Amino acid sequence: MEQIAAVVVTYNRKDLLQQCLKSILAQEQVVCDVLVVDNASADGTQQAMEQWAEPRVRYRNTGQNLGGAGGFNFGMRWAVEAGYDYVWIMDDDTIPQPDALKQLWSAHEMLRGNYGFLSSVVLWKDGKECRMNRQKIKKSFYEHVELLRHGIIQIEQATFVSLFFPAEVICRAGLPIKEFFIWGDDLEYTRRISCRMGLDCYAVGQSIVTHMMQSNNGASLSTDVPERIERYRYAYRNENYTYRKEGIKGMLYYLARSGRELLRILLHSPDHKAKRSMVLIGSVFGGFAFCPGIESISRPTVKQ
Repeated sequence: MEQIAAVVVTYNRKDLLQQCLKSILAQEQVVCDVLVVDNASADGTQQAMEQWAEPRVRYRNTGQNLGGAGGFNFGMRWAVEAGYDYVWIMDDDTIPQPDALKQLWSAHEMLRGNYGFLSSVVLWKDGKECRMNRQKIKKSFYEHVELLRHGIIQIEQATFVSLFFPAEVICRAGLPIKEFFIWGDDLEYTRRISCRMGLDCYAVGQSIVTHMMQSNNGASLSTDVPERIERYRYAYRNENYTYRKEGIKGMLYYLARSGRELLRILLHSPDHKAKRSMVLIGSVFGGFAFCPGIESISRPTVKQ
């Protein structure tokens, strides 16, 4: 019997994590195990997890903060090496609706397993679109336009908030790049599968999750609060790697996108224009020296 593992990466969000776990365990019809990857939380997460008596929930503490990228790298390796056939990944502040996994599995069956990944629709707390988790629809989605009547549309990138993979795809693609630490690991990984490997990937409109983010303003270096400015060094460095891998067309897009953001900073930023500009420019140029490798993985001959 085919087995599914939900991989949840957590860091210092004990209460949200437990809401997430309860919603996964309450999924209708399709059953999955849950692998919790704790990036060395300091809020009592480990103690809270020790109270769980549910055998379907397994927990590992990484011992250090690996960032989101490192956490998903760790968790996806764990799932594949444990012999699971499918891997459903999400952050700890993701609350799937009761039929979210059932709808992903229905799409899997309709597509007969011929896809790279499936992505849920991500809403914010007010029931509207979560801007941080907007998928990028493939321009030639009409190649599979017949799927629209089922609420399925072809995409080329998505976030790690409710993403569903066959384990075989992870083995072919390798793992997310842990050196990204935060930001852009999902962009690189989904584009690796859809653009560089050429696999068809889809958003499943009937599979819905809520992302319990504090705000729904998206992320922009030009407008974000001052204490978050330094985090954008990861974003622009990581995107340099991603689009560099897609050749001249990818790099032109990346440079144009970065140039537009610099213009927004100069014209519209409310404060710290010099610091914002230097973070962006330094990350763009520094990104050319950022050359992490991709870790390979294989499935066990005998399930653990």
